[in-house]
Amino acid sequence: MSLGQLRGEFASTLAIFAAHIKATDRAVLAADLSDMAEEPPRERLFDVMMRRLEVLAPHREAVRSLLRSARRNPPLALALNGLAVRSQQWMLAAAEINASGPRGMIRAQGLALLFGSVLSTWVRDDDPGLARTMAALDRALARGQRFSGFFDDLCHIPSRLCRLRPRRRRRDDDAEEESAVA
Repeated sequence: MSLGQLRGEFASTLAIFAAHIKATDRAVLAADLSDMAEEPPRERLFDVMMRRLEVLAPHREAVRSLLRSARRNPPLALALNGLAVRSQQWMLAAAEINASGPRGMIRAQGLALLFGSVLSTWVRDDDPGLARTMAALDRALARGQRFSGFFDDLCHIPSRLCRLRPRRRRRDDDAEEESAVA
């Protein structure tokens, strides 16, 4: 592709990254994921993320370079994070994990950060079986699962408090009625 064609197709370097991420998403999502239907969510997500790494395998050196650049360039890191969060929403959906609404955005942000840490291991993993990468992904998903549980508990606190208030009001109303009768 000539430089002129490249400029005609993409407005910026970030647009090139976005197109590559979108193509990676499509490749992962095109895979038959029906064999995972009975698996727990963490196992489904593990499989989806490993499929993503398989799709990225031919681009390992480019990913290594991009990780290095993002560490040195915070604006690039922030821009890539935005693309990664959008991408991870699709990966969560592929694993049949809710990725919509505020909770879904937080899950996707967490998964983007988690996947970034796994990529750092993956680019250095020379084992054809990717044992270090799989171990890093498993540990990261375990941390993510604990955080997700903690976050879900936090989200339930306001609804629990709202359920307690009407009871308290009823007790206060009952106390007022008793004092009015006396």
